[in-house]
Amino acid sequence: MFGNLGDKLSEAFKKFKNKGKLTEADVREGMREVKLALLEADVNFKVVKEFVKKVTERAVGTDVLESLMPGQMIIKIVNEELTALMGGTQAKLTIASAPPTVVMMVGLQGSGKTTHSAKLAGLYKKQGKHPLLVACDVYRPAAIQQLKVVGAQLDIPVFEMGDKANPVDISKAAIEYAKKNGNDMVFIDTAGRLHIDETMMQELKNIKDSVNPTEILLVIDAMLGQDAVNVAEHFNNLLDVTGVILTKLDGDTRGGAALSVRHVTGKPIKFIGTGEKLDMIEPFHPDRMASRILGMGDVLSLIEKAEQTFDEKKAAELEKKMRENTFTLEDYLDQFKQIRSMGSMEQLLSMMPGVKPGALKDAKIDEKALSRVEAIILSMTPKERHNPDIINFQRKRRIAQGSGNTVEEVNKLLKQFEQTRKMMKQLSSGKFGKKGKFRLPF
Repeated sequence: MFGNLGDKLSEAFKKFKNKGKLTEADVREGMREVKLALLEADVNFKVVKEFVKKVTERAVGTDVLESLMPGQMIIKIVNEELTALMGGTQAKLTIASAPPTVVMMVGLQGSGKTTHSAKLAGLYKKQGKHPLLVACDVYRPAAIQQLKVVGAQLDIPVFEMGDKANPVDISKAAIEYAKKNGNDMVFIDTAGRLHIDETMMQELKNIKDSVNPTEILLVIDAMLGQDAVNVAEHFNNLLDVTGVILTKLDGDTRGGAALSVRHVTGKPIKFIGTGEKLDMIEPFHPDRMASRILGMGDVLSLIEKAEQTFDEKKAAELEKKMRENTFTLEDYLDQFKQIRSMGSMEQLLSMMPGVKPGALKDAKIDEKALSRVEAIILSMTPKERHNPDIINFQRKRRIAQGSGNTVEEVNKLLKQFEQTRKMMKQLSSGKFGKKGKFRLPF
C-alpha cells in the first residue's frame, strides 16, 4: 500500500544521508521533498502541513545538526512523528464490564462492513469469546444471506429477522438473544449507502440510542484515498464513532487515509483488513506501520503471524525427527503449508527489515511455487515420501505426469529436500541441550 510513499521518502532521506553535517537550509530543502511525498500519497493537506512543521522544528535543533549521523537522526524523528500521527500506541477494542460487548459496525456500502463484521467476530472467537453476528442490513439485496454465509464459514451464529423487520427492533432482540444464549460479544452489521444521507444516519442514530453500543466502529475503504477522510469526518460528527477499521490495505492505494484519519477525526484506527480471506484482519499498530513505511520492517507482526499458525505438537514431533534424522517429504510439505497459512510471500517479505515498500511492486514472486511442491509430493506414494532415495527416473517421470510438472521440477524439489535434510542433520548433531531442547546454532 505504501510503496510509492516509502520510495519517495527514501529519496528524500538521501539528501540528508549524503552530507556529513547539516545546515538548517539542508533540513528545510529535504523536508520539502518529504512534504511532496506525503501530498502525492493523498495525505490531507492540513495533516501534511502540521507534520512537516513538527519534524522541521525537531530536525533543526542542535542535537541533530551537530550529530555525527544527522541523516539517521532525522529518519528517527520522522519515524516517531509518523507513529504519533497515526495514534502513537495501539488502541484496543473496549470490552464491556458486563457482557455482552456490543460492537456496531457502520460505513458506506461497499466498504466491507459485512465481511469485516465476520472477520472481527472470528478474531475474538479465536481468543475464547462467543460472538454473535446480527443482520441489520435489510435493504441491500442478499446482505443477510452474505452474513449467514461468512458466519457459517467461521462457525459463528447469525441473528436475523428477515428483510421486512425494523433494524432497531432487530438490534434490541439480538441483545436479548445474546444474554439468554451466552454470547458475550455482539457485532451489529448495519446498512450502508453509496453516499451519506439523512435517512441512513437517522437509522444509525436510532440503533445507537436503542442498544447503547460499547463500540461504534467505522469501516472505511482505504482505496477511497482523500474521500475516506471526508467520510470519516461525517460519520464521526453524527455518531461519535469510537474507532476505525481500514479495509483493502492490500490494494494498490497511496495510503493517505491511514495517515490522515486519526489526525482529522481524533479517533484511532483499531483494525486493518489485509486481504480477502476471513482471517486477514489484524490490530493496527502505529509504530509498526511507520516502520513498514520507512522500510524498517515489521518483525513483531511477522512473529505474531508465525505464532498464530504454530502447532506445538507438530513442532515437538519435528524436533524429535530432527534428532533422529527421520525427516520425510511429508514433514517437508507440512512446513510449506504452515508458511503458506501465514499469508502471501509478498506480505511476509514486506515485513522484513530493509525491504522497501515499493521494492516488491515489480518483483516476480512465484506464489504458485508452493502449489507445485504440494502437487509433486502428493503425487508420490507413501513409500516414496518416506524414502525418497528409491525414486528413480521412471518414478520421477510418473510423479511429474501425475502432478502436471516436468521431471526437472521433481529433481529440483528432491535436491532442495536433500539440502534441507543435511542442514537439519548438522543442526541436530551437538546442538541439543541435556534435556533434548533444540538450540538455534547462533
